[in-house]
Amino acid sequence: MQPQARIQAFFDEPTSTVTYLVWDPATRQAAVIDPVLDYDHRSGKASTASADRVLDAARADDLTIAWVLETHAHADHLSAAPYIRQRTNARVAIGEHIRDVQTIFRPVFNLDDVSGDGSEFDRLLKDGETLQIGQLTVEVLHTPGHTPACVSYRIGDAVFVGDTLFMPDYGTARADFPGGSARTLYRSIQRLLALPPQTRIFLCHDYKAPGRDSYAWETTVAEERARNVHVREGIDEEAFVAMRQQRDATLAAPTLLLPSIQVNIRAGQLPRAESNGVQYLKIPVRMAA
Repeated sequence: MQPQARIQAFFDEPTSTVTYLVWDPATRQAAVIDPVLDYDHRSGKASTASADRVLDAARADDLTIAWVLETHAHADHLSAAPYIRQRTNARVAIGEHIRDVQTIFRPVFNLDDVSGDGSEFDRLLKDGETLQIGQLTVEVLHTPGHTPACVSYRIGDAVFVGDTLFMPDYGTARADFPGGSARTLYRSIQRLLALPPQTRIFLCHDYKAPGRDSYAWETTVAEERARNVHVREGIDEEAFVAMRQQRDATLAAPTLLLPSIQVNIRAGQLPRAESNGVQYLKIPVRMAA
């Protein structure tokens, strides 16, 4: 029987993102899930303050970071995966369907330096595949719908679900990005909710639902089944799809969508520097019809 994973959460309020440091208490091997690179879109300045807090915590507990695990190509923050890899020699992994996301977005930004085969990442993970963090076994669950490449990571009685689910009082991820599907999302969520009821669910985001004054990012399968406002028992697939599509039609694009996607499909790497030594992000401009 494997030991229970130790888990420390780091909440980034500007992007409402939760990064997790997960480790095996026996071997002190660790993984970082969904690390955030601090980025001010108004000034174009980036920093590693959030990632450094994770690294400092790992150092304080004498942990060796072996993996950076991305749940998907995020649309709301830039990934700090390359920085953590540089500092620790960790390997960066993501679901194998990142190839689909690269194929979708490479022409959107005219990115001739994006491979389309996922080779920017150190490892592409298949559904059902496992990897080790010391004595901890990480099971990969392909949970698409929000994006084609979304995966969840199950480690013992804990599952890290990315953007697929939110706290029960907030609901579920949007499914209107290119390659997204409300119907596929519903089926992925049902797969997660079929896990044992005591399974702990760790979320990638929280936005404080109306009436709740504090941030929260941990729940259980039982709580989601009983109370999630979008998928609780009694809400079937057709009702969910209709609700999700109607709701998504009212949502604005995330503030950091354009910079995040073009960085994160490169495994968090910024674009190549141009002749003046400066790295630039692209903003496609289209005239309204």
